[in-house]
Amino acid sequence: MGGVGSGRHWHWNAKATTSEYLRLDVRRLEREGLLEPGSYFGWFWKRDGEPVGDIRIRAEFEQIHLNYRTRSHGGDWEQMDYPVRLLSQPCHFGGNRRWFACPARGCGRQVAILYGGGVFACRHCHQLAYPSQREKEFQRYSRRADKIRERLGWEIGLDVPFGSKPKGMHWRTFDQLVTELAYWEDASDMAFTHHCEMVLQKTTRAAPTFRGSTKRLGSN
Repeated sequence: MGGVGSGRHWHWNAKATTSEYLRLDVRRLEREGLLEPGSYFGWFWKRDGEPVGDIRIRAEFEQIHLNYRTRSHGGDWEQMDYPVRLLSQPCHFGGNRRWFACPARGCGRQVAILYGGGVFACRHCHQLAYPSQREKEFQRYSRRADKIRERLGWEIGLDVPFGSKPKGMHWRTFDQLVTELAYWEDASDMAFTHHCEMVLQKTTRAAPTFRGSTKRLGSN
């Protein structure tokens, strides 16, 4: 099985996104009772049903130890073994919430998720963008419309007809959602049209033009 970082995708002239990295979420580890001192377990990741990474984790008092292999750009495997501090924050209604302290040198940010590269670190240290930050304006509007369709229980898609009111939903709520849906779908259509016009203008400006002298056939 590949180690951490063996399947990483690299992007030139653009930030990679959080969805492209392996994630270690302190909230999930705590929910499953894996942060108790003395716990020792393996953690595995899959993508499209295929294994993409694994790690061994040992829980200690106020920290966990990560142990895994990593490599970059198809180079040699490197064995990694280092601690990650666990921070605790009191909740308003009792109990405590756990956080990771980012182990990257000079960081220490309080975060819920670490992303696997050579070292598991926070989003800022890996300079990662959220997938939504890569979206075009029309895609963002379309995503908002899709969320409303999901709430209404309707089929997703800008070219799909409106459905009927869900059972148990108040008419006032239904009318408000339909109004919002129509707004975001119209906004997406207009933004898409504008996007296509801008792409066409850029393509036209970039088209090569012929500049040179011509000579008529048969002339001296």
